[in-house]
Amino acid sequence: MKQSYLSLILLIERLHRRFLDVIKAELDRMGVEDINNVQTLILYNIGNENLTIGELTNRGYYLGSNVSYNIKKLVDNGYLIQERSQHDKRSVKVKLSDKGLAICSKIDELYQRNIQDLQREGLGTQDVDQLLKYLRALEVFWSKFITGGGVV
Repeated sequence: MKQSYLSLILLIERLHRRFLDVIKAELDRMGVEDINNVQTLILYNIGNENLTIGELTNRGYYLGSNVSYNIKKLVDNGYLIQERSQHDKRSVKVKLSDKGLAICSKIDELYQRNIQDLQREGLGTQDVDQLLKYLRALEVFWSKFITGGGVV
């Protein structure tokens, strides 16, 4: 069990890096050079919402330590529009610009192609749902451990 558990942890890490490589390859194919794969995922996760930077991290849309840097680059390159909150002038909200919406549309097309390719490879909805079930259970287990609610 220990070896399988350690292999699972390494696989999760490798899958995340590989997925970032998939996004980077798509950006390269599109000739997009002013945004990176992590910034693209931030945009995709924002979608049509109007969020604060804190909300991005609280919702799990961004897990890195340099979210402010990435948001600044996305604003500077025209992918995001930054606005002060009308209710709290200290709070800044971001939303996608037309350029940001366009890149999200292209990434959505990539996801649709990926889904079709996975289905052709024999990985169906039930398989993906089962994987999600197990990975969510692992997430809950780790969360309980962190908060002290897990088995000691």
